[in-house]
Amino acid sequence: MKALVVDDSSAMRSYLRRILAEHGFETAQAGDGEEALAVLDDAPRPDLILLDWNMPGRNGFETLKEIRERDELASVPVMMVTTEVDMSEVVMALDAGANEYLMKPFTPEIMSAKLELLGFGAITQ
Repeated sequence: MKALVVDDSSAMRSYLRRILAEHGFETAQAGDGEEALAVLDDAPRPDLILLDWNMPGRNGFETLKEIRERDELASVPVMMVTTEVDMSEVVMALDAGANEYLMKPFTPEIMSAKLELLGFGAITQ
């Protein structure tokens, strides 16, 4: 399985990649929305996208809307992984097409539970 991790923090990208690897994912990464869209243009379609909200340039919400406008990506599960905790932000993201919403900070166990909710099963190692 393949995942795209989009976050402006390299430490957070590394953390997410480690968790995803335990679930059998190979990951690509991007530091912002523009870079994410470029990766999506050039790489095979991922099975999952993890997307931060607050990033410079094109933010995660704008990137989510762009992803959902692309027919080839419309069915790819997107999990917002963000510090945005206001319920109106959660509703906005879900209405725009996010499949799950994970608030930072979180533990690997919480991330694993969210992945299971999306149908990606238990840890493989």
